[in-house]
Amino acid sequence: MNRSLPLVIVSLFASLAWAEDPPNIVLVMADDQGWGDMAYNGHEKVKTPNFDALAKEGIRFDNFHAAAPVCSPTRGSVLTGRTPNRFGCFQWGNSLRPQEITIAEALKTAGYRTGHFGKWHLGSVQKDSPVNPGASGFDEWVSSPNFFDLDPVLSDQGKAVQFKGDSSDVTVDLALKFIRKCADEKQRFLAVVWFASPHLPHQPLEADKALYAGLPDDEANFYGEITGMDRAFGRLRGELKELGLRDHTVLWFCSDNGALPKVGSSGGRRGAKGEIYEGGLLVPALMEWPAKYDEPKVITTPCVTSDIYPTVLEMADVKMEGQPPLDGVNLRPILEGREEHRPKPIGFWNYPSPGIPVPAKLWMDELLAAQAAGKEPDDPKRILPDAAKIGPPVPLNRFPGHAAWLDGNWKLHRIEDAKTHHITWELYDLAADPDESRALLSEQPERVPAMEGELEAWLESVARSLNGEDYAKP
Repeated sequence: MNRSLPLVIVSLFASLAWAEDPPNIVLVMADDQGWGDMAYNGHEKVKTPNFDALAKEGIRFDNFHAAAPVCSPTRGSVLTGRTPNRFGCFQWGNSLRPQEITIAEALKTAGYRTGHFGKWHLGSVQKDSPVNPGASGFDEWVSSPNFFDLDPVLSDQGKAVQFKGDSSDVTVDLALKFIRKCADEKQRFLAVVWFASPHLPHQPLEADKALYAGLPDDEANFYGEITGMDRAFGRLRGELKELGLRDHTVLWFCSDNGALPKVGSSGGRRGAKGEIYEGGLLVPALMEWPAKYDEPKVITTPCVTSDIYPTVLEMADVKMEGQPPLDGVNLRPILEGREEHRPKPIGFWNYPSPGIPVPAKLWMDELLAAQAAGKEPDDPKRILPDAAKIGPPVPLNRFPGHAAWLDGNWKLHRIEDAKTHHITWELYDLAADPDESRALLSEQPERVPAMEGELEAWLESVARSLNGEDYAKP
């Protein structure tokens, strides 16, 4: 009789149970990659073979939007499922509020181990901050306060560490170290992998730049960074397969905002990073979960980064008590073909309130030097001790800046002058006019009242959240 057989069977069943439970989650984000900055989206110069492979084999989102036209707010939308103005993350350099429920905190309630690797830009990476990745629900983190390039200094849970190599390779190396450990321990995980490419100043490896010999330096450097990121992404995806995790892992990639002016590609859409027109919001997005979605598909329904939080929570069978209002929706019915249209429109609001500059290289070099001398910088701008404070209430009937309401193919713009409060309206049919060049306000007046009312009701809701009403005790 083989006395080891029962142990083998138990081990096998334990392994199968781990595989069949809710999936691992890997959320990957590029920094400043426009919708058109992908070979699979028709770019004639940039080389992205690994992204192209996933676009062919997995789920390709052709109508996926960043929640904001710049990085910090969009990153906040991924973590919370909420439009970032609800928690005061208006522009780059603003932070999360500690009161927010993050995707890391939510998944920890279901036993996930959580890790953040790469660009943070939602607060601090110093150990005593209320808005560092650890305070936001991440068990392990090696992060930068903003973008970074070759040979970066990163914060390993508050300790500055010098790394060597391309920024994308460094980021994926750190994520894979975390993923391998979780795989060894049969531990379900959330890995947030936020690249710092292709953000300026564009410092690719020479080998990546050499692929674009003959092009002007600004193009060769930019495309080289994208190719380096593509290579790192391919290693990440490949090792998930080698570890036996790929089938039961949701791998979701997108960018944080639309195309960079001049060198980036919006795919012909109007506008660029910083603008509420499609060129500033439409981003490349890809996903796979082979155990559930074993056939390639293209999703043309409008989606947004705020959808990631509710979709992932549904995949993980997690419901959070005290959940404040969400702007994102669960995309499972759309992914599975049970629904064609999203259940509610998407709102955008570019509020004219700048954040603080975050010179990551300077701050991380100084942190490295200070800690080597046994000190810790205590600059409030780097720690953000008052991140939980809610400012003076904003009006509920004035919404300065550029807002928009995307309902199917129809997009209504509301542009309110911050000084005069004069409002300009624009209406576009993105199905016939994806570059928003033909305003239809006078030709389609019957569409405007309902969309205008819905947009302003949503803006009022966002303003109430900004004023702290979501955190009020019953």
